[in-house]
Amino acid sequence: MSVMTETARLPRLLAGVRPEGAVTLEDHLAIHGPAPVPAKRRRRGDTELIDELQRAGLKGRGGAGFPTAVKMHAVLGARGRARAVVVNATEGEPASLKDRTLLRTVPHLALDGAVLAAHAVGAGEVLLCVSEASAETARSAQQAIAERGRLAGDVDIRLVAAPHTYVSGQETALVNFLNGGPALPTFTPPMTFEKGVGGRPTLFSNAETFAHLALIARHGADWFRSLGTPEDPGSALVTMTGPVAHPGVYEIEHGSSLASLIDAAGGLREDVRAVLVGGYAGAWIDGAELDSIALDEVSLAAYGATLGAGVVCLLGARGCGVAETVRVARWMSEESAGQCGPCVHGLDAVAGRLAELAGGAVGYEGAERIGRLASVIRGRGACRHPDGTMRFVTSAMSVFAPELADHARHGQCAACGARPTLPLPRLSQAPSAALQELSR
Repeated sequence: MSVMTETARLPRLLAGVRPEGAVTLEDHLAIHGPAPVPAKRRRRGDTELIDELQRAGLKGRGGAGFPTAVKMHAVLGARGRARAVVVNATEGEPASLKDRTLLRTVPHLALDGAVLAAHAVGAGEVLLCVSEASAETARSAQQAIAERGRLAGDVDIRLVAAPHTYVSGQETALVNFLNGGPALPTFTPPMTFEKGVGGRPTLFSNAETFAHLALIARHGADWFRSLGTPEDPGSALVTMTGPVAHPGVYEIEHGSSLASLIDAAGGLREDVRAVLVGGYAGAWIDGAELDSIALDEVSLAAYGATLGAGVVCLLGARGCGVAETVRVARWMSEESAGQCGPCVHGLDAVAGRLAELAGGAVGYEGAERIGRLASVIRGRGACRHPDGTMRFVTSAMSVFAPELADHARHGQCAACGARPTLPLPRLSQAPSAALQELSR
């Protein structure tokens, strides 16, 4: 595979983004050139691209960070000729906007990656899944698919609107929905790469991962690794929220400092009490560490955190971390699939006891009870939803320990009534008829 000797720089994924509207296919090809579809397409796939992805060290950008090449080799090696590719752009994480931003601004990059991946694993169908709550994303994706016409060759691209819940984007939940069931996680095995959509071996990843794949296919592994760290090469999209001048989606180099991201977002409007990294399955970090935080997995591990779904939420000094944690813990409990004890009973109990502690209904010894509950819940759920929620809660109990103690003694503080920093979804209307039609 040829490698372009292009100077390492950003943006990569967001190159050509316009203030309004999506990049057209014509402009996309002018920016990136045609996708290098193999001249001889093998029905059972081809390892050339997969091997290049292995050298590049591309990991999934949906939260788990699993090596993409390993997934593709597994699908390619699974029994059965018919295969499928699923692009997960449902983005149930309320604090993340990166995949929706990709499909609204540069949709052809993710579609290129999905089609290239389909050729590599021998799949004839790509299912692009968006949230039923995001009509704008669906319109942009549908227009891009129509623009491409026969460009995908023998790969069929279909748009699907999925339920707008936190767990619906989980791999087995989305596959279960695509197979006609509810969008709830299922117990494994079989794994999705063995038996996924329609019982076929299925490659499943998020929109950003496929967009990176499209660029690696064009420029090669060395180009990809010219940014980032040896352990976390390349760039990543992050959603920055909180007291900065320009919150939004930014493309960063892995290993770059949080301080540099804040500068790119126009700087702080107030002091920062804490930083939530990774989303609502992520971890809080004390604001005193602000100048020490680097945004890569190895560096974040020192704080018990991970970049996860690419979320960085700054909590200003005027906010209340206890109130924010109580709100999100209750919401995460309500978003449970309701299929196993750790979620049904455990998350509800944790959320309830957090609220009691925050309201001064119990003494600070209530924190010890929550800690004991967390140790029982971890690792026992049917999916990772309870584990992620416990990571969020226990990190909050550590970072906001002084505030928790104060709430336990005196009840709510003056900042509890401040406008919340952490977003939670609020569906203003039922899914549109067009989106409902996509799901049929």
